[in-house]
Amino acid sequence: MPRNELLVVFLLLSSTISHVGEATSSISAAGQPQKAMPIGRIRTYYIAADEVDWDYAPSGKDLIHGEKYHFQDDPASKGTIGPNATVYRKALFREYTNADFKTLKLRSEAWAHLGILGPLIRAEVGDTIEVVFKNNASHDFSVHPHGVFYAKSSEGASYQDETSGNDKADDNVAPGVTHTYTWLVPERAGPTEHEGSSAFWLYHSHVNESKDINSGLIGPIIITRRGMARDDGSPKDTDREFVAQFGLYDEHLSWYWDTNLKRLYGDPKNYEGTNIRIHDFHHFYTINGYIDGNGPMMTMHKGERVRWYVFANPNDEETWDIHTGHWHGQTAVIDHMRTDMIMLTPMMSAIADMVPDNPGLWLLHCHMPGHFSAGMRTRFQVLPQ
Repeated sequence: MPRNELLVVFLLLSSTISHVGEATSSISAAGQPQKAMPIGRIRTYYIAADEVDWDYAPSGKDLIHGEKYHFQDDPASKGTIGPNATVYRKALFREYTNADFKTLKLRSEAWAHLGILGPLIRAEVGDTIEVVFKNNASHDFSVHPHGVFYAKSSEGASYQDETSGNDKADDNVAPGVTHTYTWLVPERAGPTEHEGSSAFWLYHSHVNESKDINSGLIGPIIITRRGMARDDGSPKDTDREFVAQFGLYDEHLSWYWDTNLKRLYGDPKNYEGTNIRIHDFHHFYTINGYIDGNGPMMTMHKGERVRWYVFANPNDEETWDIHTGHWHGQTAVIDHMRTDMIMLTPMMSAIADMVPDNPGLWLLHCHMPGHFSAGMRTRFQVLPQ
């Protein structure tokens, strides 16, 4: 069914349900009857794929230890023009203020920590999400969501699915082209009755998943339970939220490796890619695209209701995107269990609820020794009440 027809059916059905009285019920995500609710909002996001220079360590330092980088002393940097360079060409999802895509929408201080990630997409159960996507990059890209409800014209994934015409236009959005994705947010996109007030999903380009994500095209979706959302879509029972991506970026698998190779080595012949240490020099073990605490500080107050949304990237080479996240100084509740660690496998996510009780500057890191030493570590701050 075309996107516009699907949206009309959804709106008419929701309007009918909301007027037939309390005797009418629907089925919840858990399979239990519940009173029907009125139609929600249409939330529109203007998002582009932009080619940018991304710096994994803008300070030029390991901020966890307060030391300048000395990669020139590492044999793995052999052949590079600037051994301490941490800037790579990438493609990122960025949000704009409207459909002319001329003015970037500035991130608030509360969400500056998202770093390399695309803009946060929010909705409440019952809402409709519209993503007006423009491809400003030089390769075909798309926007594929997890969790929400979409027609074939809004799937954003390229494969043989026996569709044609407008139902294929979303699969590969060519450079310079704009496509609108429409995603409905039914009960099954939100949390179950046994979970908290929000569910966490991801969106990413799905033309060539590995190359697209290693290029930087991935972002978060948060869906709040019906009736539990503030006007901006955030859950009413939280004071502060953070998204933390434990992400390996393998620059060899990026669409921009050839560009970066020339930038970093001048003559590509200077790159000895058969040397495993030199090859792995271009793996970046990050939290939200930053190594060694270079991202904006994640700050909260003692006693606040803090919700963490955490996930891992999908890299299958030697299964390096298996991570064990650890918060120092605090504990959290994950799946009804109190803990200070979490296990993440590729593209899997989790929600951790924390009430910080121990003021100070604390470490958040992956406990895999090689990942920790390679830079997958940052800090968060708990201020007194």
